[in-house]
Amino acid sequence: MADRSFLDWPFLTPRHKAFAERLGAWAAEHVPTLAHHDHGDVDPACRLLVHGLGEAGWLKPCVPAAYGGLVDKLDVRTLCLARETLAYHSGLADFSFAMQGLGSGPISLAGSEEQKARYLPLVASGRQIAAFALSEADAGSDVAAMATTAVPDGASHVRLDGAKTWISNGGIADHYIVFARSGEAPGARGLSAFIVDADTPGLTIAERIEVIAPHPLATLRFDGCRVPVSQRLGRPGDGFRIAMATLDIFRSTVGAAALGLARRALDEALGRAMARPMFGGRLADLQLTQAALAEMATGIDAAALLIYRAAWVKDGGAARVTREASMAKLAATETAQQVIDKAVQIFGGLGVRTGSKVEELYREVRALRIYEGATEVQKIVIARELMREKAS
Repeated sequence: MADRSFLDWPFLTPRHKAFAERLGAWAAEHVPTLAHHDHGDVDPACRLLVHGLGEAGWLKPCVPAAYGGLVDKLDVRTLCLARETLAYHSGLADFSFAMQGLGSGPISLAGSEEQKARYLPLVASGRQIAAFALSEADAGSDVAAMATTAVPDGASHVRLDGAKTWISNGGIADHYIVFARSGEAPGARGLSAFIVDADTPGLTIAERIEVIAPHPLATLRFDGCRVPVSQRLGRPGDGFRIAMATLDIFRSTVGAAALGLARRALDEALGRAMARPMFGGRLADLQLTQAALAEMATGIDAAALLIYRAAWVKDGGAARVTREASMAKLAATETAQQVIDKAVQIFGGLGVRTGSKVEELYREVRALRIYEGATEVQKIVIARELMREKAS
């Protein structure tokens, strides 16, 4: 099991430590069965995971306490601990948890009382699967380039037309948070957000997208999809603000997921190096192996410090943690890729054999350097924050 000494760091409280330890014990017992899936069909496993996590109470961190959650507002440290712990055991388990949070986060942050009461308890209990539909073919990192439109259709509805792609939980979600151009102002200021139930006429799954680490992803199409105005989150034109506020919370958690994958890779590599006979001793006796293990452990701790620093600052009441969250995601995902690559190297031929744990980790980590802001975008964000602070 991964080193848990970081739970004693000052960023975390006894409540956080107890949560992580309970979830770790539960995940070790239940996740291997729930997350078991055929490479070509992950839908049943995701449904089982969401139901199992919800039934056991582990989805509560995804919503505020008033709607079935743990605490009054979303606690980023708890979200990070959950993702790190689940990712250590299964990338698909982490995915299932994360999308319940991301796909309901805009409701928690900007929903009306009626919207919160309708959707959030179902998300927290695992009875409804959530999704976040922001990306488009030509508008991923550049949200302001969004082309999906939301135009008035009578006094009480809007009509959505366009397409969203790379949508996690696409095809299995019960509701989608959809961002569309509503035209109140140019660029990012003219976007709005809507809760769109999966069975709304005009919403279809255009295609399922297969990726190297199987997760349910899809392209959604909206063709004259009529959505009640009452399903809009916040005011017209609030979409960009809502999206960024949501990502400000969940970006650090992507780093936490990468951290969980990296911790598992280090554990696997340590076990292999200490057991593998080599040149009359063990693979672990070789100085080059020891150097690799030392670099892996140091990178993991450095990334963890950035992640829990960002989460601690947000939980402390900071309105935005753009710089801290971007640093955390950048460092953690890039470090995890390096750590897992070293683990594969330590395993040698077995490391690239289909079905081995480090091979699975190698496939799982790659997407984390891209989604919710690619590494290159994080560097731009950090640099702009530095220049903004210098100019102020």
